Amino acid sequence: MLEGWKLAVSKLFIIPQRYILGIMGFLAVVNAYTMRVVLSVAITEMVQPMIHNQTLDTHSCIDDWDLNITSVHNMKASNLYPWTSRQQGLILSSFYWGYVITHIPGGMIAERFGGKYSLGLGMLCTALFTFITPFVIYATNGNWVWVVVVRILEGLGEGTTFPALTTLLANWVPLKERSKIGTLVYAGSQIGTVVGNSVSGALIAATNDWAIVFYFFGAIGIVWFILWTILCYPNPDAHPFISDKEKTYLAEHISNISSKEKVIPWRAILTSAPIWALVIAQIGHDWGFFTMVTDLPKYMKDVLHFNVKQNGIWSSVPYILMWIISMSSGWFCDWLIHKGHMRISFARKFFTTLASMGPAIFIMAAAYSGCDRMLAVGMFTIAMGFMGTFYCGMKVNALDLSPNYAGTIMAIVNGIGGLTGIIVPYLVGALTENHTAAEWQLVFWIAFGVFLITNSIFVLFGSGEVQKWNNNDQKEKSVEAGNAVSEEIAMKVCKTVI
Repeated sequence: MLEGWKLAVSKLFIIPQRYILGIMGFLAVVNAYTMRVVLSVAITEMVQPMIHNQTLDTHSCIDDWDLNITSVHNMKASNLYPWTSRQQGLILSSFYWGYVITHIPGGMIAERFGGKYSLGLGMLCTALFTFITPFVIYATNGNWVWVVVVRILEGLGEGTTFPALTTLLANWVPLKERSKIGTLVYAGSQIGTVVGNSVSGALIAATNDWAIVFYFFGAIGIVWFILWTILCYPNPDAHPFISDKEKTYLAEHISNISSKEKVIPWRAILTSAPIWALVIAQIGHDWGFFTMVTDLPKYMKDVLHFNVKQNGIWSSVPYILMWIISMSSGWFCDWLIHKGHMRISFARKFFTTLASMGPAIFIMAAAYSGCDRMLAVGMFTIAMGFMGTFYCGMKVNALDLSPNYAGTIMAIVNGIGGLTGIIVPYLVGALTENHTAAEWQLVFWIAFGVFLITNSIFVLFGSGEVQKWNNNDQKEKSVEAGNAVSEEIAMKVCKTVI
């Protein structure tokens, strides 16, 4: 029972603590993505212009070039750096070098010690290194290698974010509220991308200083960490002023986490065709997604010649539609399965196909839109809208295949998929050294091919059926009950953006 000051404090919270955790988790993801994408916009104003290369592209939108040059030259010459396209690609990809490394360890740490500090300290690390990025660049006279080092350190911090959040949600959220709170939390990825792109463009345009965005988002991340430390805890038992009513409710509706160590069937997992089909589908999605998130602002400057303010706004628009579609398609997918209109396997493949071939087609349409900038933005927006169906497609498929080992499978799938974040930005930089429309069309043709091949493999070898090795540990008495619950989770989780 709560007594004294703890009882008094608990009465100050009208909102239940699990919802506060959900809101703070949502803000964590928003902050994570703003700090991840801020460089994608800022770098367009950090690099010395390469005007002479524009003559190589006979299809360049010359009419708007003067506007772009004016935008660049408003920056202080001392704050512009001669980074080549390949070096820019390495800088943009370096975040994922660190991100991939801490993904699986972050999950293990969260499960062992609780998700509060593995998430909080990881976010603080990213925020601090985001904040000091301009100081490092100034101190090294724009040495791109040091920018890579800082971005790797940011990625190391952020790699713990989603594993820690998964652990926290498992400890705090009852099954019947999992879709609602989970959707709130994970929708922060699209919102963070929108905020990161649009606010970065507006701030740089208003101050003529690219450094301001690193100070701004880094400071917000630090403030979030302080609030997180005060308000959130790893589980209801550890919370000092959760109400007795809510604590009792959560104890009744959340299954206790077993203290027994499960023997993970590594051989069965690593030799499973549906698992590898899922991995390949994740690679396809991440390839297209990282192409857009990391390099769309560069395309909008190099080919469409938007100034920095326009770039920030229009490069964020596609993610607004992606967020809307991801939310609505989840409910629609759930309805189709519940009503028996689609089997789980078919639903996963159908929505994954929409999320692969839709973007593939409309990204190519954008690439061949010529100098019609609004048409290109419209095509990119439709492409990302289709990509929103990915979440109720293959993203939740790990729960279908093995509810008992979904965490392990998710770590494998996300970890391997994250490697594309290393490959794509560097490849784009290498292929677009002259910043021409033809070079970017090749980039998008490659993305088209990756979408087509990876989706075909998932359609052929993917599955929505629970795998036999899911019940590997026969000593667990709760396996049968767990499987029954897992079916309900799989039905509801398609509404959750993971």
